[in-house]
Amino acid sequence: MSIISDKIRINEKIRGKEIRVISETGEQIGIMTPGAALDMARERELDLVEISPNAKPAVCKIMDYGKYKYEQARKAKEAKKNQKQVIVKEVKFTARIDSHDMETKIGQVEKFLGKDNKVKITLVQYGRERMYADQGISMLNQIAERFTAIADVDKKYSDKQKHLILSPKK
Repeated sequence: MSIISDKIRINEKIRGKEIRVISETGEQIGIMTPGAALDMARERELDLVEISPNAKPAVCKIMDYGKYKYEQARKAKEAKKNQKQVIVKEVKFTARIDSHDMETKIGQVEKFLGKDNKVKITLVQYGRERMYADQGISMLNQIAERFTAIADVDKKYSDKQKHLILSPKK
C-alpha cells in the first residue's frame, strides 16, 4: 500500500503545464492546467490523481483517492492469498546408511511429497568416502527410481555435492 502512495501524485503535487483530465465516470474532459482541473475535482469533492505521468500531456483522473488506495490494497492482498509458497525440505543420506535407517528417511520423503513440498536429498560424504562416490551415486539412483511414479526427479552430481531434487507430480 505504501508503494502505491509513493509513486502516484495527487492534487497539488501534480506538475506540468498541461494535463489531460478524465472524469470519475471515465469520459475525457480535455486538456487543461492542473489548477483548473484541481478546482473541478474539489467542486465534486474528489481528488485529482495522476494516472500516467509519462504521457504527453500527463493523464489525470478525478476520483476518490482513499477508495482507490483501498481497492489496490485489497487486490494485492487477494493476489497474495492465491499464491502458493514452495517449501523445500532436505533429507541427508550417507553412503553407508543401514537399511532400516534408509527406510525411515524414505518414509519422511514420502510424507513431505504427500504434503506437496519439494524434497532435496543430499548425499553426505565424510573423509575417504569421497573416494568411493560411485557407491553413494548408486544409492541416489535407487532412491530416484523408487520415486519416479510420484515425483519428478532432477539429478545434480557435481564434484563436491551430490543431490536429488524431487518435485511432486501434479
